[in-house]
Amino acid sequence: MLETKSRVTLLHTNDIHSHLEQAARIAGYAKSVRKTVPEDELLLVDCGDFLDRARPETEGTSGRVNRSLLQAIGYDALVPGNNEGLTYTFEQLDAFYEGLTIPVVCANFRPMRPHRQVRWLVPSLTIRKSGLDVALIGLTAPYNVYYQLLGWQADDPFESAAREVERLRKTADVIVVLSHLGLRQDERLASLVPGIDLILGAHTHHLLDKPVFVGNTAMSAAGKYGSHIGHLVLERGGKPGEISIGGGCLSTDGWPADEEARAIIAESRGEAKRRMSRVVAVLDEPLPWSADAESELSNLLAAAVRRKAGAEIGLVNAGQFLGGLPAGEVTEETVHALCPSPINCCRMKLSGRELHRVMEEGLLPEFYGLEIRGFGFRGHVLGTLCYDGLEAEADLSRPPYERITGVRVNGQPLQADREYEVGTLDMFTFGVGHLGLKEGRDVVYLLPEFIRELLCEALGDRRLIRDAGRTRLRMAKGHPPRRQ
Repeated sequence: MLETKSRVTLLHTNDIHSHLEQAARIAGYAKSVRKTVPEDELLLVDCGDFLDRARPETEGTSGRVNRSLLQAIGYDALVPGNNEGLTYTFEQLDAFYEGLTIPVVCANFRPMRPHRQVRWLVPSLTIRKSGLDVALIGLTAPYNVYYQLLGWQADDPFESAAREVERLRKTADVIVVLSHLGLRQDERLASLVPGIDLILGAHTHHLLDKPVFVGNTAMSAAGKYGSHIGHLVLERGGKPGEISIGGGCLSTDGWPADEEARAIIAESRGEAKRRMSRVVAVLDEPLPWSADAESELSNLLAAAVRRKAGAEIGLVNAGQFLGGLPAGEVTEETVHALCPSPINCCRMKLSGRELHRVMEEGLLPEFYGLEIRGFGFRGHVLGTLCYDGLEAEADLSRPPYERITGVRVNGQPLQADREYEVGTLDMFTFGVGHLGLKEGRDVVYLLPEFIRELLCEALGDRRLIRDAGRTRLRMAKGHPPRRQ
């Protein structure tokens, strides 16, 4: 006997990263679909990184603007991405999701300590739509070095998926994975774990205009920043167990925004400005900044990172900032606008030889002018390297990698074979910009403070501010490096 045909419209989003205006467009589109598709035939899910603390409305409301938008859009389920999991403390993330009417689904994410169970998190969820039992399994990228410092455990996603698929396959008509693993890992998942009908992707910001197949598993993903929304149709065929998947991703460019969502954003903008108006420092003199030359503001950050890390040397890239600070009152809002990246500092060990090479790279335009994206970085270019705890001389007339002519660490000559403790930024450990810093040993990540919080503390330290004006890298000839 032939089964009755069933049809489910599945809308999916991912990696919106607090692009709130695009989220308002998605809210408008979702409402328009609801006018033509019965609720019993509609499923709407998000695959993570809906939040981004680089956005002032998100920062200034502790994510409440995002929470309100999630509710206004009307999602049926969502998975936490790394921007949710890595940029908030355990208590903050628990408060964000607690009481949310949308199920949070993730099979490989849980509190590290059993006594800290959370009520809002489930490994999977089965929703009945149009006569179909649709099983949703959430997976997120296992950044355990970070997560364990914050009180979470991220298990192996492939083992977690296999366990849930085996359990759900007995009763579900369709198995859908909400994945915040990235395209290559999704491809592996489709190959290694049989029985998944559809993987909705995220994390690597990839756009799949139409579903692509790895074996019998379809994959779809809607790019980044709310520029697209996935609009798929799942339909049961005439044979038992047969499911067809059609549709694709639609551009949101030019779509009208939902008025309710726009009102949420406007109200949150006002709240954020009020909350971030706190004065963190009063500067007697401006703190200038340059992306491609040593500056007082970048030196101050290097000193703050060194102090937090308890290291011999502080090393940061100038591109963490988007401008300098004028004299007068400095507010939280000003610091956030200046340094929006949700980046932490870390401590590592580097040999003098490794450090010397990284310093040489910092003088080359192909490094300090490098445009980079992701890994927490919300600036424009990498920028030159700035230091605390060392002084050096350079001759720009010499060939590349031979320009640093002398280095002293706390007054002593740099020793090539000695290991030094360096306080720097966590993004470097992922191989961003300076690969030599990825090779650092005995890395200790220092959470939860972001570098802008360390800067706020340093702005209140007059000794550090005075010392930030001292030149660390003296040029024997020519001028400080300028971007070509």
